[in-house]
Formats: sequence, structure tokens, C-alpha cells
Amino acid sequence: MDKLEKGNITRLKSFYLFSFFAVGSLTPLLSVYLANEIGLNGIEIGFIMSVGPMVMIFFQPIWGMICDWSGKPAKILALASLLTGMIGMGYILYEPYLYLVSVAVILAIFQSAIIPVSDSITLQYTTRIQANYGKIRLYGSLGFGLAVFMMGKLSESFMGPSVIFYVFFISLLLAAFLALYLPEEPSQRKPKLLNGLKELLIMKRFVLFLAVTFLIFGPNLANNVYYGLFVEARGGTYTGIGVAFLLAVMSEIPFLRMAGSWILKLGLLPITILAGAASLIRWLIYFIEPSLEIVYVSSIIQGFSLGLFIPAGLQYIREVVPVHITVTAVTIYSAIGNGLGNWFCTFFGGIIMDRAGIYMVYLFFGILSVIGLILTVWLMVIENQKLKKAIYNR
Repeated sequence: MDKLEKGNITRLKSFYLFSFFAVGSLTPLLSVYLANEIGLNGIEIGFIMSVGPMVMIFFQPIWGMICDWSGKPAKILALASLLTGMIGMGYILYEPYLYLVSVAVILAIFQSAIIPVSDSITLQYTTRIQANYGKIRLYGSLGFGLAVFMMGKLSESFMGPSVIFYVFFISLLLAAFLALYLPEEPSQRKPKLLNGLKELLIMKRFVLFLAVTFLIFGPNLANNVYYGLFVEARGGTYTGIGVAFLLAVMSEIPFLRMAGSWILKLGLLPITILAGAASLIRWLIYFIEPSLEIVYVSSIIQGFSLGLFIPAGLQYIREVVPVHITVTAVTIYSAIGNGLGNWFCTFFGGIIMDRAGIYMVYLFFGILSVIGLILTVWLMVIENQKLKKAIYNR
């Protein structure tokens, strides 16, 4: 690896560190801020917190098409990061509810570009230079984990809970600066805006993997909403909730680091099955009402699930779609998992919790994971049939 490549890798790692530090600063504590400082009720907070996933469903594919069409994803990423940080400061300016909803909507529009576009840039670059995507992406988990821990402490200090917005802005300002210098892999073929979307939706393997992502990745993201309530139900304090989140997020790092070698040995879809099975085991453990000690220990299963699924999923998308619509594909993939899957599991999880309790939410997550595993096996059968056909036609 030459000096230029090392510099690009360092900038990519730093971007993930600062961008996820920003997300970890704001997302886990925003609901607490809205309740305690603004005085919103549960329904109002729930609506504001659900805006992000809903917006992602529509806007992430649009960001992807714009990036593929322009051939300048790094510049678009820099602009989106800067505007996201600035808009986040809007939460501390005024208090009317409709104003806060509008802030949440506009924030989500620009924030929805950050993760899928940066993932696409990183994936394309690491594929070209044969570097390990997981070893770069782990800095995102590190940033998120550090932020969750640090912001809890700072919010209880003389700085007050509004510190989360200032740190959010500063972190994304640094991320935006770094994004200007990220490596771009412009396509030699410039697609029309809607042609890429049409091309993707007729790819059977791509559409099937979107369903897998919805069923396996969606519950893992929705768990961020219910995990604190679950830990509290098992007797955990606010400090205990913070520790549980920290253990879960930091456990992703070693698996993200190892994912590349595991994928080479086992293959992308077997790794997806392993990640889905780990998620299923975790949800079933939570369903049977374990002790608090087991909750803490089992939190590291998140490393198996997300730490393996994230790189395997992105690499599978990169493998099955044409290069000229990669960003569009990644943003649609992200919209299904981060957006639609997250929203579906969060929304129906809330209904289940109200009617049957927090533990039944995890049974619901487990059922979705089982269906996701079945679809992954089906996808493996399709892959094997395609391989046999290719060998036969030689």
C-alpha cells in the first residue's frame, strides 16, 4: 500500500469516527432531551423519533441516484454532513412542537445521505485497492460507543443536556472537511437518474437480499429503541443501560475487523446466515426474561450480528449490481434496512409492547429473523444453481 492509499484509508477511518460520534452524541439522548427539557409527551417524542426512518425510505435512493449521476459522491457527502450538523442545532433554538417536527424532517433528509454514501465510497475504494472494508467501518462503531458513554457524563455535568447538539455539530463539521478529501471512484458510464432504479428492481438476487436485510437488519436497529426499556425491565439503572449499550456497540469492533477474512473463508451468504442466527439467539434469550447478568453478557452477540452482517451485506450488494449504479444500490439497500425495516419493527414493536409487554417484542424480532434466514437459504440455492449453470455452459 503506497502513501496515497494509506492517506485515503486514514481519512476514511477518521470520517467514520467523527460521523458516528455525531450520531452517538445525538440519537440515544435526543428523546431524553425532548422529554425533560422541552416537556413533550410520549406520543410527540415517538413521532419525532420515527421521522428519521420514514424519511430515509424516500430520500436515501434519491441521494444515491444523484451521486451516481453526478459522479461526485464525496462532495455531496461533505455538503450533506455540514448541513446535517447545522440543522441539528435547530433543536435548541425554539420549542413549538411543529417547529421541532420540521427540524426532524429536514435533518433526516440530509442525514439520510451520510451512511450509505460513505459506505459506497469506502466499499468501491477498498474493492479497487483490495483493502478490508470492516477494518475501516469499525471506527464508526468506536465513535458511536465513545459518544454514548461520554455524552451521558457530559449531560449530567454543568454543561447540561444541550451539549449533545454542540458536539453533534462540531463532529459533523470535522467529518464534512474530511469528506472533501475522500477518494472518489466516478463511473465511466453516467446513468440517467431513474434508469438505475429500474435496472436494480428487476434483479432477483438484489430484491431478495433487500428482503433479507429488512427481516434481519431491521430488528437490530429497532432494538436501539427498546433495549433501554428491556434492560430497565430486568432491573437495570440508567448507568446500567449505558453500560449495556456500550458493551453491545463495542463488541462490533473485533467482528468488523475479522469479517473480511471470514468472508473469504466462508462466503458472503454463509456469513449472512451466521449473523442472522446470532440475532435470532439474542432475541430468544431476551424473550425468556434472563437475569441482568445474562443481559450484559449476551449484549456481545451484537458483534456477531451487526459486526458480520454490515460488511457482508454491503459486499454482496457490490458483487451483484453493476458498477455504474453502485451508490444507488447501496442507498436503496440502506433505505430498506435503516429506513423501512427500522420503521416497521419500531412501529409494530411499540404496538406489541403496549398489548403484550416488552418480552413479546423480542419474540416478534425472532420470528422476523427466522423468515430472514429462510430467505437467505433460498438465495444460496439460487446462487448455487447459477454457478452450476455457468459451469455447464462452459
